[in-house]
Amino acid sequence: MLPQFGLPAVLTQWQFAPMVTGFAILAVVLYGWGVIRVGRRHPARPWPLWRTCMFAAGVAVIVLATQSGIGAYDDVLFYDHMVQHLLLLMVAPPLLIVGQPLTLLLHASRNPLHTWAKRILRSRVASFLTWPVFGALTYALAVAAVHLSGLANLIDRNQMAHNAEHALFLLVGYLFYLPILGQEPIRWRLSYPVRFVILILLMPVDTFTGIALGYGSASSPGVPTGPRPVWAPSPVSDLHLGGAVMWVGGDGLMFILMMLVFLMWSRDDRASVSARSWFERARQENLANLVRPQHAAGPAAATTPAGSGLADGRGTIDDDEHLAAYNAYLARLHQPPKAGAS
Repeated sequence: MLPQFGLPAVLTQWQFAPMVTGFAILAVVLYGWGVIRVGRRHPARPWPLWRTCMFAAGVAVIVLATQSGIGAYDDVLFYDHMVQHLLLLMVAPPLLIVGQPLTLLLHASRNPLHTWAKRILRSRVASFLTWPVFGALTYALAVAAVHLSGLANLIDRNQMAHNAEHALFLLVGYLFYLPILGQEPIRWRLSYPVRFVILILLMPVDTFTGIALGYGSASSPGVPTGPRPVWAPSPVSDLHLGGAVMWVGGDGLMFILMMLVFLMWSRDDRASVSARSWFERARQENLANLVRPQHAAGPAAATTPAGSGLADGRGTIDDDEHLAAYNAYLARLHQPPKAGAS
């Protein structure tokens, strides 16, 4: 009895899911409690508003994917089901991660909750679950198994399995993207090139799954069964449309996340300092050695303050002092020879 699928139907055909609503309300309330606590304890440094907005947007995407028209049609249209998967796997988790709920919990809580939270985040179980290798393998296995195996038919027939699939994608997406996009107090700290490479390696998973669905037949796993509205495409055409959504949409979202990592890399001052090349260090050391003998031989050598970088023998020179000493060195080189000098 659903009307033809489209944007008006997405906005008007809402369905109530008690578990999703309860989760959304609880998440927003707890996050808001943390923001208020941090604001009261640190008035000069309140919790960033933009992180609060990102977390709220992540919760809103979950509600949109499961309770709006997207959720109402997920049992009817396979390609709508794939849109729902992308929202739960690749859109909502990054938004939640950027909101930094774990860091907010540590800032807002007091003992014993603060100590318990730290112990859990530093435990072996948490370290394993946030291990990038585990996250990547789980992501690839979940995407392939749910869409290309017999699990697809089970999910199509069983509503409980369908709901469990939603929770699985949300959890898998969060664990996979946490060490890549997050700055939470977990064990793993990945360099930006490694984050970039992981996303590149996982992009073919979405591509292969989309292509396999796009060229599927009537006997392929995941083909919609049961009665269909007259306006809906045929089951095989619906399967092919779902494959196109996974292929184009999945690769497009992964590319956007790669650009986000690249932006984070370019804006990270610490990364730019740590990535300074050996050539730059060698140049500084060479210039330091060039000007130090002349500088140390002069009368000012005895009065050079410790830590200036010229007389402490550490081989490093402050930029301003370095430039002044080097200019003096060049001036001495261009001085005309004194009369009588050999």
